Amino acid sequence: MNEKYFRLSTEAGIAHLLLNRPDRLNVMDPAFYTGLREIVQALDASGEVRVLVISSTGKHFSAGMDFEVFANISNDFDTRSPRKRLGFQRALADLMDCFEVLDKARFPVICAVQGGCIGGGLDLAVACDIRVCTADAFFCLQETQIGMVADLGVLQRLPKLIPAGVVRQMAYTSERLSAERALAVGLVNAVLPDADALHLHVMELARSIASKSPLAVAGSKTAMNYARDHGTAESLQHMALLQSAIFDTSDLSEAIAGWQAKRESRFEPLPPLPAIQSLGSLQVSSAPADSQASAPKDGTREKTQMSYSIESTVSDLLGSAAAKAIVEKHLPGLSSHPQIDMARGMPLTTAAKFAGGLISQDALEKIEADLKALD
Repeated sequence: MNEKYFRLSTEAGIAHLLLNRPDRLNVMDPAFYTGLREIVQALDASGEVRVLVISSTGKHFSAGMDFEVFANISNDFDTRSPRKRLGFQRALADLMDCFEVLDKARFPVICAVQGGCIGGGLDLAVACDIRVCTADAFFCLQETQIGMVADLGVLQRLPKLIPAGVVRQMAYTSERLSAERALAVGLVNAVLPDADALHLHVMELARSIASKSPLAVAGSKTAMNYARDHGTAESLQHMALLQSAIFDTSDLSEAIAGWQAKRESRFEPLPPLPAIQSLGSLQVSSAPADSQASAPKDGTREKTQMSYSIESTVSDLLGSAAAKAIVEKHLPGLSSHPQIDMARGMPLTTAAKFAGGLISQDALEKIEADLKALD
């Protein structure tokens, strides 16, 4: 993970992502967007995270898009021909997806806002499930002020959270919405006096969510997101199908048992998501149906082989005795690390980004070279 933009910690099913550029007011550039997407997707893929808290360091949550990006806008978003415009659409859709992952994640996302939440910062905040803020916070649709239309989701999501008239006034004027007003119109659930109180509040809320069945929480998010985008009749039909698919009597029994015994209920985590991105590193050769015609002349049969690389998932690498030996040679103790289960569904290269420098680029290169020698 690039600490230029983020700091990430996880504990007891709670992931905490800090925007970490206080000297630049946590402004966003293309690397920020793709980094955010990669982190959220990896947390979701692990199945271990039950709730994500996003907050910031410094005086302000985020001042939005870095103005250096706008300085190069004519090069990066060229519209001088139909082909260039098609490329523009694709690039913009890719940026939109970097916030859409918050909506798609199986866990709820809590956004804790202090100070200014401007432009892209507001795009991020409204893509989260729950927002809380400090008394000095304010929210601003800044794009109109600089002569453009907000285009990363705020104009689509915000009218479903607060009255349309309030959104229109924000969009047309770029006026600031104060914390008090944000609470009154329902944009935030609570206003806290300062950053310390905000942190205590959101972590208490996160612990409450993390203590519940992750299946029930994920199902609730799925149902509410679907209902938000569809009519009541259609949403009820979806609910019937969803409940029939995920209803779990074991979670129900455990929740009741925990309540009766006055203890915290213990629920299984969600399963890791399939690491489809690692399939590209898997090379399988199979004999044609006419095995006699394809058999080597010496009578032996060609063996099906797996090829491993640092793009293979941690689970795949540790599941092979030969590959595991190579990984352990260069990263001693990795297989027994306390947080290894969170990384099993990730490619090793992605896990390295979450390791806070514990997995160096040099170690990755040595592992890659040794894995190639297995082929």
